[in-house]
Amino acid sequence: MPKKPTTAAGYAPDQVARVKSTCLYLATKLGDLMDELVVVGGLVPSLLIDQEHLPENVTAHVGTLDLDLGLAFALVGEERYQAVVERLRTAGFEMDKNEEGQATRQRWRISDPPVTVDFLIEPEKNAEAQAGRLFPLTKDWAAIIAPGLHLAFTNSQTVTLDGRTIAGETARRDIRVCGAGAFVVLKALAFHIRGENKDAYDLFYLLRNYGRGVADVAAQLRPLLGDASAKKAMEYLREDFRESESIGPRRVAEFLFGRPEVDTQADALGFVRQLLAECKG
Repeated sequence: MPKKPTTAAGYAPDQVARVKSTCLYLATKLGDLMDELVVVGGLVPSLLIDQEHLPENVTAHVGTLDLDLGLAFALVGEERYQAVVERLRTAGFEMDKNEEGQATRQRWRISDPPVTVDFLIEPEKNAEAQAGRLFPLTKDWAAIIAPGLHLAFTNSQTVTLDGRTIAGETARRDIRVCGAGAFVVLKALAFHIRGENKDAYDLFYLLRNYGRGVADVAAQLRPLLGDASAKKAMEYLREDFRESESIGPRRVAEFLFGRPEVDTQADALGFVRQLLAECKG
């Protein structure tokens, strides 16, 4: 699997459509099991923010190279995860391979050129210390440990996908998508842990374009602030977006332009400061 691009130029315009088509296809194949899954990661902004009716001064979200699906931990206790992997294989998915040619149990692929699906899960204890490690589900399937994932089930939104699947069929399905408040938490945690430019950009894009503005994001975030993961995320936002030259604003600009850009960094800092202020009220 190629490394994630560090700038917007690395994202093909049609890639987000392919990932959405894969998500729709999976929803038709997993059926009742979709109640135990939630879409997280880089596809979320293009699902929560209407990309067809953006203001003239707003560009479309760059999309994502893969689909991230969060698994409810209850699937483990109920041993229903076996049904997920069985349906994946029946639907034509197979395990992806890394650069060394080894199978990646947490990442599955379909089509050529491929679209990949990463599975994430949050164990009940010490998730942050284990972030990015694999949680084994079966001998040939695992999920990536993602701190704060439980909040994506608490704060979620139903989105209707209507169009063609990756197999060329037409279909319509409702899917559960991580809500704006939980997305801020997950992205703030992810950015602090791995420092990727794309995470900073995704956070910036959501704060800039969701609903009527930052206040709408804050309204979804405030009910989560009693949670330990949310508290930690807010601490990280204060630290990583302390000033315009901090890593948060700088990496937003680096993702968009491949270099520092004063106005963009000021905007990124301003949106995060507004969010932090709104969440104090």
